[in-house]
Amino acid sequence: IILVCYLVPSLMVTFGLIDVSESNLWPIAKDYFLPAALFLMTISIDMKGILGLGPKALIMFFTATAGIIIGGPIALWIVAQFDPSIIGEGSDAAWRGLATLAGSWIGGGANQTAMLEVYGYNIENYSALIAVDIIVANIWMAFLLYGAGDSKRVDRWLRADSSAIDALRDKMALYTSSVERVASANDYVLLFGATFAVVGLCHLGGGALGGFFGEMLGEDSTLASDFFWVVVISTTLGLAASFTRARNLEGIGASKFGTVFIFLLVAVIGTKMDILKIADAPAFMAIGVIWMLVHTILLLAVARIIRAPFFFVAVGSKANVGGAASAPVLAAAFHPALAPVGVLLAVLGYAVGTYGAILCATWMASVG
Repeated sequence: IILVCYLVPSLMVTFGLIDVSESNLWPIAKDYFLPAALFLMTISIDMKGILGLGPKALIMFFTATAGIIIGGPIALWIVAQFDPSIIGEGSDAAWRGLATLAGSWIGGGANQTAMLEVYGYNIENYSALIAVDIIVANIWMAFLLYGAGDSKRVDRWLRADSSAIDALRDKMALYTSSVERVASANDYVLLFGATFAVVGLCHLGGGALGGFFGEMLGEDSTLASDFFWVVVISTTLGLAASFTRARNLEGIGASKFGTVFIFLLVAVIGTKMDILKIADAPAFMAIGVIWMLVHTILLLAVARIIRAPFFFVAVGSKANVGGAASAPVLAAAFHPALAPVGVLLAVLGYAVGTYGAILCATWMASVG
């Protein structure tokens, strides 16, 4: 179902059935649906179970980061063998533009902007890199969502031990059934009132903290992003509520409503992918595809060696390539109880994004 939610809007955009170029769908989904979903899905979380998932989540996250760092130089070198003109010179040098892609695919938008400022890529050519970023990352998202729907088969191929994830799923299902009850109108007023109050607090706190760190560290800093703090605060409030009686709101379907918000988010993310834009910058698009293939091959190789479940592969990758907007969405596709894993790894991606992108850019410059 979640893959259909993603693909149908993308096909509608591709064939011109809907036009979202002037739409505020994405800001609404990102700023309001996402924090609401994170709060609702973490309110009944088993934090001990999350921590018990072990070190494989971190191993796969850093493997994903390494795949992006080494994938850029490899992809640029391969494409340059067929089209040497792609290398460019001065502010048009390909490595300068691709550094912004590395910033986006390891960290997020703030890291991407930082790389654009640091390396001074020609802004007139920047739209081609934006197209590569959106198209390649979203095609990869589609594959990951498909894998999430058939993760058992992928886990068998990886020879993975998914017992910890299965145990957490079963424990959450047991808890939900133990507190489940028929909800009244008052219950729903309480649930949605609390949810949207939390969303309001997230934006109040996010704006204040983003402004504070923007003055201290500069507007290009990840910590200067209001959205970063909205994600952190919504998750933190959900985790805090999970230690109180608010946890019993799961009995009236808190995580189910969170899943509805996730479906809406996925549908809006799908509207960002216009497949026909692949033809706009074929050389850069080829670099993006090869880059993502290197990232994928390294992830699957390491996962098979350490027998990591596909969940860690998918979320470790998306925490890099997608960040806080899509990593928890993908994690929730496996089970709503796993959404916080996506958030925690995405926050880690923001932290290492700039450093990883600088290293990747240095190696790509040597290829140039």
